[in-house]
Amino acid sequence: MIYDSHMDTPSQLMRLRNLGIDNPLAHVDFPKMRTGKVDGAFFALYTPAEMAPDAATRYALEMLSAVYDAADANPDYAAVTFTPDEAAQNREDGIISLFMGMENGSPIQESLSLLRTFYRLGVSYVTLTHNGDNAIADCAAVGKRWGGLSPFGKQVVAEMNALGMMIDLSHASDQTFWDCIKLSEAPIVATHSCCRSLCSHKRNLTDDMLQALGEKDGYVGINYNPGFLSDDFGKDPAEAALLDEADRVEAAFIKEPGNPEKVKAWNRMQERLLTEVRRPGVKEVADHIDHAVKWAGIDHVGIGSDFDGILLTPAGLEDIAHSDSLWDELRRRGYSQTQIDQISGGNLMEVYKRIITCSQ
Repeated sequence: MIYDSHMDTPSQLMRLRNLGIDNPLAHVDFPKMRTGKVDGAFFALYTPAEMAPDAATRYALEMLSAVYDAADANPDYAAVTFTPDEAAQNREDGIISLFMGMENGSPIQESLSLLRTFYRLGVSYVTLTHNGDNAIADCAAVGKRWGGLSPFGKQVVAEMNALGMMIDLSHASDQTFWDCIKLSEAPIVATHSCCRSLCSHKRNLTDDMLQALGEKDGYVGINYNPGFLSDDFGKDPAEAALLDEADRVEAAFIKEPGNPEKVKAWNRMQERLLTEVRRPGVKEVADHIDHAVKWAGIDHVGIGSDFDGILLTPAGLEDIAHSDSLWDELRRRGYSQTQIDQISGGNLMEVYKRIITCSQ
C-alpha cells in the first residue's frame, strides 16, 4: 500500500491543474497516482504566512472546495476520505483516497469553532505553522514570538486531541515541538520532514526529536525537498541564481495561472531546473529513511513527499508515478516487503487510527 502524508496539490488546483489528465511536468495528478500504485494521499491546504487571517480562511475553503470538485469530476479515480476504514474500502474498490490536511493553522484564526468546522469538512491534520510565527505557535523559520506554543496553541493541542485530529509539527520550532510532545495526550506526527543529522536545515528533526516521536507512538514522513535532503543542494552560485530566478517565474505564474505566456515561461523554467541543477536522488531519500528508522523505529517512519510544493524533486522521483524507484532502493538495502509496506503507507494509517482511538 502507498499513502503519502503530504502533497501540495490543492495549490495546483488553484493554478488550474486538471487532475483527471496526465499533465506534463506535474508532480501529481490522478493518472500518475494510479501509475504509481498510490492508494491515497493527504492533500495540504497551504496558506502563506504573510496572508491575513480572513484571507487565509477564505483561501483554505476555496482549496478544500476545489479538492471536492476534483473528486466529484473523477469518481472512477478518487474520493474525499475521512477515516482509515474508508480508505481501506476505497483500496478494495480501486479508488484513490484523498485525505485533507491544513498547512499553517492561520485559517482557524483564534477560534476553536473554526478548527472544528474544518475538521467536520474533512481536514484530518493541522500543520501548526508554516514559515512564520502565528497565533498558535512559533515556526522553525522564525521562532521568536511565543517561545513555543502560544496560550491559544495549548488550547488547540487539547481540542485536536479531543477531535482525533493529527497534530503536525513539520515547520514547527524546536520549542514548539517539545511543548507538543509534553502536552499532547495522543501521538504526534511530522508529515513532511527529514533528519537534521544528515542535512542541517533547521526544518529537519534532530535525533532526539525522532526518538521522541517514536516513544510517543507517532510518525515522521520523509520529505523529498532536495534542500532538506542534502546540504550541498543549491550551493553552486550559478545553480543558486537559477533557483532564485525560478522562484520569480513561478510567482508570476501563480498570480496569472490562466495567462498562456506565464504558463509557457514556468514550463520552460521547470525543464531548465531538471537539466541544469544537480539534485540528490533516491539514495539520499533512502538514507533519511534509514536514519529515521534507526532513531524513531520501523513502526514510525513513512513518506511525506511534499510533491507539488517543491521546485525540484529528487533524481529518480520526478513525480508520483516513479514511486517504485524508492521501494526498489529499500529492497536493495535489505528491507522486507512487510517493512516496505509499513514505510510506504501502513505506518501512516496505523498512527491515524491510534490518534482517533485516543479521542474516543
